[in-house]
Amino acid sequence: MQIVPTWPVISARIDESGAGLVTLNDTEHAIQAATAEDARREVVRFCADNAQKLQRPVRVTVQEPDATWPLIVHPDGRVDADEDDTAPAGASGLEAEMAPERDSVIDEVPGVVPADAAGAPAGPRRSSHVAVGEAAPGDDADPQAAAAEPTPLPMGQAAPPEPGLPGARPISPNGRASFITTEASEDPATRGWRGFLVRAGMKVGPGADERSEREERATVAQQWTGPRTIAVVNGKGGANKTPTTILTAAMFAQHGGAGVLAWDNNQTRGTLGWRTEQGPHDATLHDLLPETERLLASNAQSAELAKFVHHQSRDHYDVLRSQPMALRSQQRVSSTDVDKVHAVAAKYYRLIVMDSGNDESDPMWLRMIDHTDQLIVATSSRAEHAEAGALLLEALADRDERSANLARNAVAIVSQSDEKTTPAEIRRIEQGYRDMVRDVARIPYDPAMGASQLHLRALNPATQRAWLAATAMVASGLTARPEDQH
Repeated sequence: MQIVPTWPVISARIDESGAGLVTLNDTEHAIQAATAEDARREVVRFCADNAQKLQRPVRVTVQEPDATWPLIVHPDGRVDADEDDTAPAGASGLEAEMAPERDSVIDEVPGVVPADAAGAPAGPRRSSHVAVGEAAPGDDADPQAAAAEPTPLPMGQAAPPEPGLPGARPISPNGRASFITTEASEDPATRGWRGFLVRAGMKVGPGADERSEREERATVAQQWTGPRTIAVVNGKGGANKTPTTILTAAMFAQHGGAGVLAWDNNQTRGTLGWRTEQGPHDATLHDLLPETERLLASNAQSAELAKFVHHQSRDHYDVLRSQPMALRSQQRVSSTDVDKVHAVAAKYYRLIVMDSGNDESDPMWLRMIDHTDQLIVATSSRAEHAEAGALLLEALADRDERSANLARNAVAIVSQSDEKTTPAEIRRIEQGYRDMVRDVARIPYDPAMGASQLHLRALNPATQRAWLAATAMVASGLTARPEDQH
């Protein structure tokens, strides 16, 4: 009588903070690690120690917030996916994911006959090599091949000439498949147990959240055949317009490359320049205005713009400042001035993100809207800011058809400005905007958002992730325009 060894019953539970619990035959062992990655190492170490005592691999089922992982840990610390049918109940993740890969490998191995659904061999496999003009054994004639036979011509009628040179005949009358094939490849996982197993030598794809993030990065990184302009608006001061401008520009620059300009289109003491790095000069839009004609000339060079814009060394975009120190009457910018500056910006940058003032009747503000391809309504979690943004959308809908389309296609970005704001209050604002705009994004509370100089990488990872999702929503609205086709 053969004695089958009993697998010790090991399970583990890990949360995102690194805290967890390993259970061995109903005995619990607490895990307290600095990160979830360290907790995974502790689980493997614990299982490897028990495997060494037993002198054979052990099974463990690890439960995390996003998935359950059936694994086999060897005495030397190697980790494999538990692909056995006797894996613990509720196992998911790798087992289902790896099964199609195993089947495809078996199907390609010569001499290996895959089993059918009942477990029986599917039978011998016939060779695919058949002599020309000869049917495969046991196969009926191919009706499509018979239909492809040329129809005999009537007596005395000449065949029509073949295309190409006189007397030429195509080398492949029925066409052929290209030798060049295109396959979409996916990078392996980098996070969670999936990333842990990849680093252990296994081939595992990303989970749903990591795949979603990659798709958002690709959306933000896309390029267009012409420049695009984004306007960040709200008729109320302090509604988070400037941080939204900064972080939208930074996210596009980080994932899509250079050629991004953040422009402070503000008559009254715009603060974009205060919350971003200053270059080796103090130039503003007013210094650029007299030079627009020269910069639009065919012999002008992009490097000349460095005298007027302020490069952001950490986030890789440029800032065109307003003049916050002068009175409004001393720096009045007309709609014609906006046209001139926008022409220069559109020549040298692929993407322009315009911060705006609070006066929606100002010709400078209205001309910005005329140049806009995508509208962002920025609002904090305060009711008065949300209401001001909604009133602005309603005013644009009444202005003209183009402005109405901008309003309908807008993205509302709701930033939680107060840590004490309840989820119910934020949901109320989100729901109110969902009836008015194309997309709504939520940015969680982050004290780093209040920094005097705002940098993308200074934010918490969850905040950066939220800004990526918001920017992807914005990017999806920057579609092809008819004028780009000419």
